[in-house]
Amino acid sequence: MSFAIDPVCGMPAPATSKFQATHEGRSYSFCSEFCRGAFLESPAQYEGPSPAERRKNGQSLRLIAYFSMEVGVDERMPTYAGGLGVLAGDTLKAFADLEVPVIGVTLIHRRGYFRQSLDEQGRQREVPVAWDPAALLRLLPARVQIRLEGRPVVVQAWQFDVAGASGFSVPLLFLDTDLPDNTAGDRDLTSSLYGGDERTRLAQEAILGIGGLRMLRALGHDSLTRFHMNEGHSALLAVELLREGKTPELDFAAVRDRCVFTTHTPVSSGHDQFEHGLVKNLLGDVLPPTVFQMLGGRDRLNMTLLALNLSQYVNGVAKKHSVVSQEMFPGYPIHSITNGVHSRTWTSPHFASLFDRHIPGWAADPFSLRHAMAIPDEEIWEAHVAAKKDLLEEVNRQTGGGFDAGALTLGFARRATAYKRADLVFADPARLIDIVERTGPLQIVFAGKAHPRDEAGKELIRSVFRHARELRGRVKIAWLEDYDIRIARLLTAGADLWLNTPLAPLEASGTSGMKAAHNGVPSLSVLDGWWIEGCIEGVTGWAIGGTASPTEADAESLYRKLKEVVAPMFYNHRWHWIDVMRHAIAINASHFNAHRMVQQYAALAYA
Repeated sequence: MSFAIDPVCGMPAPATSKFQATHEGRSYSFCSEFCRGAFLESPAQYEGPSPAERRKNGQSLRLIAYFSMEVGVDERMPTYAGGLGVLAGDTLKAFADLEVPVIGVTLIHRRGYFRQSLDEQGRQREVPVAWDPAALLRLLPARVQIRLEGRPVVVQAWQFDVAGASGFSVPLLFLDTDLPDNTAGDRDLTSSLYGGDERTRLAQEAILGIGGLRMLRALGHDSLTRFHMNEGHSALLAVELLREGKTPELDFAAVRDRCVFTTHTPVSSGHDQFEHGLVKNLLGDVLPPTVFQMLGGRDRLNMTLLALNLSQYVNGVAKKHSVVSQEMFPGYPIHSITNGVHSRTWTSPHFASLFDRHIPGWAADPFSLRHAMAIPDEEIWEAHVAAKKDLLEEVNRQTGGGFDAGALTLGFARRATAYKRADLVFADPARLIDIVERTGPLQIVFAGKAHPRDEAGKELIRSVFRHARELRGRVKIAWLEDYDIRIARLLTAGADLWLNTPLAPLEASGTSGMKAAHNGVPSLSVLDGWWIEGCIEGVTGWAIGGTASPTEADAESLYRKLKEVVAPMFYNHRWHWIDVMRHAIAINASHFNAHRMVQQYAALAYA
C-alpha cells in the first residue's frame, strides 16, 4: 500500500484513504475526517511548507487543546495525584508519538500533591513536595488576567515539551499564579493539587478553564478547533468560549461543536459541585446566574453537567463505565473509548530489550506486540526474573523484609480509598495461611496514597499493616511508601500477578493492569472497568467473582482462584504460567495502549 503525507498533521495516510479532498487541481489524502475538515476550512495555510518543514522551523500548528487538572508526564515533576494525571501524561506522550497537533494545559502545583511517609502502624503523614519549575520548564513571556471576587489575578505559564518518538513534541503549559502582582492568597492558588476548600477548588478550576483559554489566545494559538476537557475540572473553559463568542446572543451550538468531554467518575458524589452563591461571588458576571443554572443544575453548579451540556462528543473510559455514566446522566449520549497506557513508558527495560530483539518497532506500533506469541518461553521468563529482582531490591531496601525471588508475589498499587478494597485479600487470614501451606510461599506488595481528607482510605492502609503483623512468618506483606511513577513502574513490571479488587461497578477503567500486561504480568481482578474487556479466563489472567458480587462472594472467589488455579500453576506448571504471560502481552498490551486510545479520539471525538 502506498502512503501520502497528511498536509494537516503530517501523519502517513493511505493514498487510497476514504478521506480525500481536491484543491486547485491537486488531490490530498488525510488520516481522518478531522484533518480533512481542517484543510477544507482553510486550504491555503496547509499549501506552504510540509508538516515536517513546519515542525523543523518551529511553526507547527496546534488544532486541539487538551485540558487536565493534573498531568503526570515526568517523574521529576509531582504534578499528579494518581491515575487521572498519569493517564493525561500517557495521552500527551501518545499524541507526540503520533504527531497529533495538540497543546496541553494544566496547573503547576508547585508543592505537588504530597510526599507520603508511613510509621510502623501504617499511619500516613503528608509532607509538601518542593520542586523547582525553573529546572525543568521554560517560562513564557505572556501574562493573562482573570477576575476572582472582583480583583484581577495574573496568570503566567511555563512550558514543558513532551517529546515523541520521531522528534515531534507536544507543548504542555503549566499555569502559575505565584507572581508579585497577586495577593499572597492568590499566589498560593496553584501551589497544591486538590488542596483547600470549595472556594480554592473553584478558583483553581477557573484558572485552568478560563485562564487556560486566555493564555492560549495570548500565545497566538488561534487555529484551535477542538477543546478536550479531561474530567469536569476544566468545564469553565466552555464558559469562556461562550463568553468570547462574536454574537450578542450566547452561541451554545458553536461552543458545543468545538468541545469534547471525557468523564472518569462512576459515582455521583465524585463530580465537582459548587453552590451558585459561591460561583457568583467568585466569578462575578462571567455568565448570568440563570444560564449557569440551565447548564449546570438548578441547586448547585455540577461541573460534569456543565461539560455535558457544552460538548458535542462525550465519552466514558471503558465500555462498562459508559453504561454506568449513561444511567447517571440519562438523555446524554455517552460513548466509550477505553483507556490505554503509553507502551514505551510502562515497559520495563528488560522487556523493552526483549521486544527490541523480537518485535522491532513495537514502541512506535504497540499493536505489533501481538507478535509476542513467537517469543521463546525462556526469554520471557528471563526478562521477568530481572524485573522482579529490581522490584524486590526496592522492597527490601524500604522494609528490610527479606522478600524471596522464588515466592509467588502479588502486586497491588493504586489510590488508597475504600472502594478499591486493598484489604479484601485479608477477609479470612486463615484461608491465606492454608493456601501457603498447600501450594507454596506468598508475598504481597502494596503501594498507594490516601487523600489527606480520606479517613477511610487512611484506615485501609492501617488495616493492611495490622494484617501484616498478624501474618508475620506466614505471608510476607509490604506497603511501599510514597507511591509515584517510579514505584508504579517497578511494581507493575516486577510482580508475578497483578491483584485488583474494586467494588463493582465503581471502577471507571483502571490502568495498572494494562501496565502489568506490557511486562507479561497477568491479572487476577474483579470484573469491572477495563478488565471486563481484557479478561480471557485462564488466557490473559483470571476473574474474581461476577460483575457485581458482594464482598463475601468476591473474597471466596479470590481464595478459590489462588488455591486451585493460580498458585498451583505458578509453582507446578511454569511453562503454562509463561504462556499466560505471553498472552497478556500479545492480547492485552497490543490493544490497551495509549496509541490505540489516541487514534480512537482522533477518529471519533475530533472528527
